[in-house]
Amino acid sequence: MIIAIDGPAGAGKSSVAKACAKKLGFKCLDTGAMYRSVAWLEVQEGVALDDDDALGQLARSCTIAFQHEAGNPIARGVSINGHDVTEAIRTAQIDKAVSPVSAAGQVREALVEEQRRIASGGDYVIEGRDIGTVVCPDAQLKIFLTASDEERAHRRVRQNADRGVGSIDYQEVLADIIRRDEADQNRGNSPLKPADDARVIDSTGTYIEDIIESICVLAALVQEGQEA
Repeated sequence: MIIAIDGPAGAGKSSVAKACAKKLGFKCLDTGAMYRSVAWLEVQEGVALDDDDALGQLARSCTIAFQHEAGNPIARGVSINGHDVTEAIRTAQIDKAVSPVSAAGQVREALVEEQRRIASGGDYVIEGRDIGTVVCPDAQLKIFLTASDEERAHRRVRQNADRGVGSIDYQEVLADIIRRDEADQNRGNSPLKPADDARVIDSTGTYIEDIIESICVLAALVQEGQEA
């Protein structure tokens, strides 16, 4: 079974996806980390953000690997070409680079192919921007998780402060979230939008535990062959 969780930056996709995967006994795939890893490599290599061919070559030739602890379906880290980039891909610099990198058609083509290959390996909760619309359009359960711009900015600031990585300036983070939304929603390749059959969940002012429980209930209904 595939559960697709899409939505804009800061909506809580990663936290919700990981928690749902643990409760359901599924594996979890953070596709955003894959695009961020390519963006990190782009920065290291000095590739122009508007050079689709060069970015595509980076995505096709790199090796992205998720590190797992024995018995834990949730990755504890990610590496690209052998470099541990778990923390490095969460910086403000990568926040700015990831939208143009992920908009590159050849990058998306390469990573979508890899994401589909991974998804074919069992039960997965997969989170990203285009899982229900492009990567896994036949996913048995599709969720589009969103929240207000302001709440997403506050969450991202708290998250960055907790990790000690990324900006903790609220206005800067809010402006970046609005910029990324604009870029993601209007890109020509796989724009951010809910799948026609997705359940839209607005997490503004809602406890994350309630959202996790709702998704797990929906998943159980699907597994039992009932209409979610």
